Amino acid sequence: MANPSKIEHNKPTQPTEPKQKKRLTHEGKWGLIMISPYLIHFVVFIAFTLLASFYFSLSKYDMLNAPEFIGIGNYTKLVNDQVFWQALGNTVYFTVLFVPAQTILALILAVALNQQLRGLKLFRMAHFIPVISSWTVVLYVADAIFNPRFGLANTVLSKIGMSQQQWLNDEMLVIPVLVVVAVWKGIGYMMVIFLAGLQNVPEDLYEAAEIEGAGVLKKFRHVTIPLISGTTFLVLVLSTITTFQAFEQIYVMTGNGGDITAAGGPNNSSMVLMLYLFQQGFAFLKMGYASAIAWVLFIILFIITLIQVKLQNKWVHYEK
Repeated sequence: MANPSKIEHNKPTQPTEPKQKKRLTHEGKWGLIMISPYLIHFVVFIAFTLLASFYFSLSKYDMLNAPEFIGIGNYTKLVNDQVFWQALGNTVYFTVLFVPAQTILALILAVALNQQLRGLKLFRMAHFIPVISSWTVVLYVADAIFNPRFGLANTVLSKIGMSQQQWLNDEMLVIPVLVVVAVWKGIGYMMVIFLAGLQNVPEDLYEAAEIEGAGVLKKFRHVTIPLISGTTFLVLVLSTITTFQAFEQIYVMTGNGGDITAAGGPNNSSMVLMLYLFQQGFAFLKMGYASAIAWVLFIILFIITLIQVKLQNKWVHYEK
């Protein structure tokens, strides 16, 4: 018969539960120490500011005196504010023009620059220079083109016998001109995103399509477009968010030398939500009202993003 004491002695020893808990606690402390800079940044600069802005949106606050709680007074005022609705309409108009134009042109450029040709790196760099340039530099170039007195655009129009335009001083033309400049500024970034998507399309699919007799257009329609649908979705989301946050470009080009109260003209025809928010908060010191505009803008963007995510499952192709 086996000796029970030997059997007990030969059993493998297991680490005790207190030691395991002590080790996990030690690792958890180091984990918290490592992520503490981000946690501090999130709490102080994101969570706290969000809560503060929401409280300000329910208050009458001019940054000089203590906030006075007024409930939904600022939101009620927004409903009856004609300039707010005009700014919202201009923002939607800007988005409708900007998003398709930038997406289509960026895709065309990406397809063209994805070919194996000489000098492509130089062309890619040339299209990306406006992206890394500041808005101030870009807008100086834009002013040289669309200046009503000595701009290149009016010079070309006069050469071909057409009447000169006021461009930024014309209520019908100001938004399209701003869209042209914004597309030129951001198209290089979206082009790079499309290039990354195009370079992930397997070459054997193109070869198979060629064997089936598909031409350039059919390969683009039936191979390229479905396989970069995820990239296209990303570009659409980023472009939409960009348009609703448009501010610096419109402020500089319509502000008449930096006058924030004059920006958004003529007759508020280029007033957008971010510019109106900035005017109310920092020019007229209505920070509570500006905070309410900011939260309405957040809700609009949140709803648009939800709709885009819902549509993603219907037209985005996932490669298996």
